[in-house]
Amino acid sequence: MIKKILKWTGIILLILIIGVTIVTASRQHLKYDAAYPNIHASKDTAIIAKGKHFVYGLAHCTECHSTVNADSLISLGKEVPLSGGLAFNLPVGTIYSKNITPDKETGIGDLTDQEIARVLRFGVHANGEAVYDFMPFHNMSDEDLTAVISYLRTIQPVKNKVPGNKLNLIGNAVKAYMVKPVGPSGDVPASIKADTTASYGKYLVLSVGNCAGCHTKRDLSGAYLAPLLSGGTPMGGGLIPPNLTNTPEGRIYTWTEQQFIDRFHKGKLFAESEMPWNSFKHMNDDELKAIYEFLKTVPAAKTPDVADK
Repeated sequence: MIKKILKWTGIILLILIIGVTIVTASRQHLKYDAAYPNIHASKDTAIIAKGKHFVYGLAHCTECHSTVNADSLISLGKEVPLSGGLAFNLPVGTIYSKNITPDKETGIGDLTDQEIARVLRFGVHANGEAVYDFMPFHNMSDEDLTAVISYLRTIQPVKNKVPGNKLNLIGNAVKAYMVKPVGPSGDVPASIKADTTASYGKYLVLSVGNCAGCHTKRDLSGAYLAPLLSGGTPMGGGLIPPNLTNTPEGRIYTWTEQQFIDRFHKGKLFAESEMPWNSFKHMNDDELKAIYEFLKTVPAAKTPDVADK
């Protein structure tokens, strides 16, 4: 009797495993629908310059979409090739950043402005598949999104075929059941006034800089698990993005506005830090003042014991 029970239990488990495997495989390329934002790239030099400022600065596109020493090229006044190919070794497998140069074969040259805007705002690729939520620019204003896309249209095309993502068993399960498009949290503004207020700082932190993406704990799908900016998940070198909330445990709790500004302008000081300091140091003082003002309004929350540098 016991042998029969064990036999049938094994058969049932095998059937379940096979069934889950088949269903998981069938869900690897789910298609989603999303609106196409009414965004059109501009040739206006001021708009393009604004887009470049975001790409090289707070939006830190060069940190992920380039494999070269971007800081060195920028210091020499040269263009950074945003040709992708940077490998992120994650618990779900290896994810490669995309080529976002205007190359028609391997980059974004064949995509319309609206298709690119849909990826950034609604998390849906041109082929309808969901985007991993690593670039949450969902609430970026129409004006700023236009500026970013306008700049990307002007950079030198680079032919670089990026490898497809290599997911493990966990990654396949996450993609099948957890990865879904993420869109705006509310009405997206047509434009937003740049100033030194906490309101603009909030916009920069959450809608452009993606500070919450690292400074808040997340699960494998990218969903947030902890209070906003209360400290992130351990990263390379065992460092943890620190708490930025208004609490004595917070990294900047005792910092003055000028100390905050000065620290950012110094760029990266510790090689093991994952913080994109060399992009963030290109922010201007007004942007940094606005961010500082906003961080001082973030409700206090508990932080991990170890912090990034």
